[in-house]
Amino acid sequence: MITRSEVAATACADLFRGSGAILASSFGVVPTIGVRLARLTHAPELLLSDGDATLFADTPAVDRPFTRPEGHLPYAKLFELIATGRRHVIMGAPQIDRHGNQNLSAIGPRDRPTHQLVGARGAATNTANHATSYFVPRHSTRVFVPEVDTVTGVGADRAARLGMRFHDLRGVVTNLAVLDLAGADGTMRLVSVHPGVRVDEVVAATGFPLDIPTDVPLTRVPDEQELHLIRTVLDPRGLRSREVPDV
Repeated sequence: MITRSEVAATACADLFRGSGAILASSFGVVPTIGVRLARLTHAPELLLSDGDATLFADTPAVDRPFTRPEGHLPYAKLFELIATGRRHVIMGAPQIDRHGNQNLSAIGPRDRPTHQLVGARGAATNTANHATSYFVPRHSTRVFVPEVDTVTGVGADRAARLGMRFHDLRGVVTNLAVLDLAGADGTMRLVSVHPGVRVDEVVAATGFPLDIPTDVPLTRVPDEQELHLIRTVLDPRGLRSREVPDV
């Protein structure tokens, strides 16, 4: 049986179709499987880094280190890639709203937040300069909110007001569905639902109205080659099911 985590990983991989030689970055097990799956199949030119200062030629399992260095990537070069749009990152989103504004900073009022998150990090720079996608392992109204408490990653509405020419929110993958920002006025649109998920389930788990096409297709499932790579090469120890429980 093909599991929900495997469908989500394949959807993450599909975000990189036609990307060419760009730096691919990811946060989380399922997005990392997706990036590496893309490199081993339809996007072989993707550049992978250890997150420090080295590019690598090998594509190991998500819980194993890289072993074949192929280039040096000091921070000056990394920031050059970011500033020139030659990167696509899949980040997390503890909160995200209808226009794709993301909150990585804190939950609650700005001056008296109730929960501290990881902090803004590079979210604003990412969304201003290069392709950015999001992965949400638990699609719920706690994450998909009418308005984020703090804006760290810039959404389509703010990008339009600010004239951000290179703003490119590519997609949102969750444990239930795939979404993008191609709805009316840059709002979130339901692209597909994962096998076994109903549209009304996605609607109920989202805290704002979605742009929903008349016919919503099923998310593509991995083919035999992709399934083999996920299960035996990229995640043989099954870490993916801890992030997205198998259904």
